Formats: sequence, C-alpha cells, structure tokens
Amino acid sequence: MAPRSASTSHPGRYLTALVVLLIVMLASVLGGNIIKPADWRKSFKVGLGLDLSSGTSVTLKAVPPHGGTPNQGEMAKAIQIMTNRVEATGLTGSTVVQQGTNEIVVSVPGAGAQKVATLVGETALLRLRQVLLMAPNTTTGAAATTPAPSASSAPKTGSGSSSPSPSSSASASSSASASSSPSPSSSGGSSKAAGASKTGANSTPSPGTSASTSPAVSASPGAPASGKATLSTTADGSGDPALLKPATVKLFDELNCTARQGWKQQIYRGVPNAWDNPKVQTVTCFKAPGVGWEKYALSPAVVQGSDLTGVQAVDQQTGWVVTFGVKGPAANALGALTTTMSTAYYNKSTGSATSPLDYLAIVLDGVLQGSPPQVQSPISTSGQINGGAGGFSQAQATTLADVLKYGSLPLSFHNLYTSSVSASLGADQLSAGLFAAMVGLLLVVIYSFLYYRGLGVVSVLSLAIAASVSYLSVILLSKYEAFTLSLAGIAGLIVAIGITADSFIVYFERLRDEVREGKSLRAAVERGWVRARRTILVSDTVSFLAALLLYILSASDVRSFAFTLGLTTLVDVLVVFLFTKPMITLLARTEFYGQGHRLSGLDPARLGARAPWRGGRRPAVGTASATTASSTTRTSTTTREA
Repeated sequence: MAPRSASTSHPGRYLTALVVLLIVMLASVLGGNIIKPADWRKSFKVGLGLDLSSGTSVTLKAVPPHGGTPNQGEMAKAIQIMTNRVEATGLTGSTVVQQGTNEIVVSVPGAGAQKVATLVGETALLRLRQVLLMAPNTTTGAAATTPAPSASSAPKTGSGSSSPSPSSSASASSSASASSSPSPSSSGGSSKAAGASKTGANSTPSPGTSASTSPAVSASPGAPASGKATLSTTADGSGDPALLKPATVKLFDELNCTARQGWKQQIYRGVPNAWDNPKVQTVTCFKAPGVGWEKYALSPAVVQGSDLTGVQAVDQQTGWVVTFGVKGPAANALGALTTTMSTAYYNKSTGSATSPLDYLAIVLDGVLQGSPPQVQSPISTSGQINGGAGGFSQAQATTLADVLKYGSLPLSFHNLYTSSVSASLGADQLSAGLFAAMVGLLLVVIYSFLYYRGLGVVSVLSLAIAASVSYLSVILLSKYEAFTLSLAGIAGLIVAIGITADSFIVYFERLRDEVREGKSLRAAVERGWVRARRTILVSDTVSFLAALLLYILSASDVRSFAFTLGLTTLVDVLVVFLFTKPMITLLARTEFYGQGHRLSGLDPARLGARAPWRGGRRPAVGTASATTASSTTRTSTTTREA
C-alpha cells in the first residue's frame, strides 16, 4: 500500500491555495474598480510594445566635439547609457539601436514616450556657470495712441543716459512691487526680483518719473514707433556687459527665445556644441514662471558633470532637490569663484544680491535648471539643484538624478526628427500569431483526448489555468511595473503551451507506467508523482535558466521573449503542483477513474497491466495461464501412461 502523504490526504488544500491566488491576482487587477463592474474592462488592459501599439521613434545624430565621424566605441557607450536611462524609467519594450555610423534610433512605446525619448538624447553634463548678463527676451515700446510730449521734455528724459532703453520703462512699471521688497530668498526663484531691482537701479527712473516720461521713450532712437515688442539687446540687460566677448554680445543681441526656430538651433550655426561648450561664454533662455522668457549670458563652466559625485534625489522640507558633491580641482575653482561672488555682489545686511553677477546658473545640456540662485556664502565641495521657484516634484527630481547617475554621454546629439509609430503592421502580425497559437492549442487538446481520453480533461484545465495565471501576471506587470508586451513576448507566451503540455505528459506517462505494473490507481498516483516530480522540476529549471541567460545576454525584442518564457516556466511549476497533481488525486477517488473505465485513459487492460498479485513474488504476465497449461499437460500424460 502506498504511503499516505499530505498531498494524498488533503488535495483540497492545494486547490484552495490556487483559488485564493487567483482571487488575489484578480482583485489586484481590478484595484479601485472592484465594486464598479462598468469599469472592469479598463482594468484588463495590457501595455503593448511599439510593434503592437502607437509610440514614438526619435532619430538622434551624434555630434563629436571636434566634428568628423564619431568613434564607434563612443557610440556603443552612448547606446548603453541611453538603454540604462530608458530602463530606469520603468518602461519595457523600448529599443535603442545604431543606424549608420552616426545615428541612434530610440523607440519607446506607450504614454510618456516623447519625454523619455527626449531624455535619452540629452548630454546630461551639468555645468555651473556665473551669470554675466540677464535681460527680458523682448522690450515693450509705448502705445501709438499715447500723446506726444513737448519737445522740451524729450531731452530731460534722456538726461540719465544717452539712449534710454525701452526695457527701463517696462522694468520700472512692472517692478514696483519688486522694489518694495527687493530682498530675494536663497531659492532659485529669487533671481528675477534681484535682476529687476538691479535694472531699475542702473538705468530706470522711479515709477512716477517713468510714467510721466514714457512717451519720450517711444521717440528715442532705436525704440519702436508703436506698441509692438522688440528684441532686447545687451543694452537692455543688467549685469556687466563689459565682461562679454564680442561673439557673446552678437549671440545675445540676436537671440530670440520665442522664435519658431529653437534657441539652440540659433546658437548652433554649424558649430558643434556651441550652446554648451564648457570652455567659452554662452547664452541661454529660460521661461520664468509669471515673468516670461529671459535671456542670459553665462561665463565658461566652473564645474562639469564629470566632477560630480554622490548624485541623489532628496526630500527636504521645502521640496525635492537633487544634491551632488564636487571633486578634484573643480572644487577649488568653485570655492574661489563663489568666495568672490558672495563678497562683492551679495549684501549680507539686506540679504539680497546687488547684481546678477551673484547668480550661479545650473545648466544641463545648455538648459537652465530653474532660475539661477544667488550665492550667499562660499561653496566648494557640494551643491544642489532645487528646480527653481516651483521646486521639483519627486518624479522630476528622481528623473534628473537618474540622468546624472547613469553617466554622461560621450557625444552630444542633435534631434534629426521625431515620428509617431502606428500599430497597423504589428496588428496584422499579432492576428497571425494568435491564429497560429489557437491552431496549436486546438491540436494539443485533440491529441490529449485521443491519446489520454478522460485524462484530457485535466490537461485542458491545466492549460486554461496556466493561461489565466499568465494573463493576470502580464496585466499586473503592465499596471504596476510599466511592462509592455511585444510580438516577441507573445511568442514566449505561446511557447508556454508546449511547456505546460510537456509537464502533464510526463506525469501522465509515469502514472500509466505504475498502472501497467499492476498497482491500484490511488497508489499509482502517488508513486507516479514522486517519479514525475523530479523530471518536471529538472526540465523547468533548465528552461528557466535558458530564459534567464537569454535575458541577460540579449537585448530589445529577444529580452522580451526571454522574459515571458521565464515567466510562463514559473507558472507551469505553480499549476502542476497546485492543480494537476491535486486534481488527479481527487479523480482517482471516483469510480470512473478509480475503477479504470475504458474511457478514463487508465484502463488496465488497454494499458497491458499485469494481474494483481499477493505474496512475496510477483508473477510475470501470462505466468498463471502457462502454469495451468503445464499442469494440465502433465496430468494428461500421467493418465495415458496409466
């Protein structure tokens, strides 16, 4: 008699555990919609890859620092860094591949693809630069309907300077509130207030004077004859124009932050990395909340991205910030510069900057990361990016920290074009793949019933449960881990049909072998399971290790196939232990299966089972009849002799 095991006595426990698992997974999928049947359909959506759904494809062109063709080693490193950044966002199904000698194509499926594709193209090199000059992007002239002043009033207006700038009037009229509270805080948003105050102090009369003489401004040389805005120049800015080189002055005067052509393209002009060359002065644009676009002229970089250490997103009382350390000679240079800035351009008694020269711009790939904060005291070994007046959200701070943490691209990249990808081709391929899967599944079901007869019910139910667990797993991964399912991933799920079928075939054959040996079905179930369990585990382990190695060593679509293959292998182990074996144990207790009905698939006669035996030695098949025949022959011979 077979030993009485836990699985024999309590198969219901395993089935109950499976039911509980399915209920938990289903509840997790439904989430807040569990009591809203009308919204259940929304909960069962699976994130699809770029080949099955719409997405974004961005083509980036590498721009070496000194022109020419980029080094292929640098291209390979750039691809690896971009891949790490995309994976850090949690989106799967993305591809980063090289095209030609100097182009990289980034394809990202699903929502937020444009943001991620733009993110990977940034050089992610942080620069700390001193602000040399700042000005509003445009200046506003007087309205054409304003009465013209008397001739004697015009010279009086220009007494403060030979050519009063239009921005002076705009600054004075718009900064009355700023002048009442000129002390900016240490946050990044303080620079505008200080800049407005400085502009007014240098060249702007008081608000009252400005109001009475504003008509004269429109009559001054270079000012517009109507109320239309005109592009500001270095003469309209605050800071120290004398510190700017002629090339920087030319760029600053011609730069228009609101032009249809991006400001980077205006600066680019065929010179690689002109907007972010760390060794030269540069200009940039920033849209300040509540103020509008501003232009900045910046000094050469004091600190570069390669000088950073310990980058991380930190939650402070005032909001999320990105902190970093500074190493090497850059720390000494930063300390010397900030000592001069805090001593010469910061008024400790009022707690405010006396000039934009006290502002230290934090620039990432030529783009200001918030309004430049003022320097109140010398800094050298550490700093932080606070995201400006509005601060960072947790997601923004984490994203920026990831960009810096995963390394700096060895090349700068120019966005050649961005295109949306439709899923029409993928939809046709998906339909063909699903049709092939249905045909394969149908063949497995037909074979199971023809060969295993009644046991085919168990195999079909095992396949159905394995499909349900796999489907719910994919939905959960898509919902909580941003997993996307591609055509290659679907191929991995289809292969699972063979893996699951292989497991119950191994068990069924072991079970039938035990029946052939003459054991009762209940004993055969347990004995066959002991022998089949080891084979199933070894087979699934090999399959899982193959999927794991394939996932580690491959990339893009192949990794998607490897992931789903490994997932379905684990699901197969779960189904065999929690459903297939317990179900066979329960069926063995029924009359149909336990008595070996000819349609049960366990008919001893059809399987060629040996006769039941008792005693110490088991007779072979046909031994009893042979013995009887021999005895009869000997009796007949004795009778004839007698």
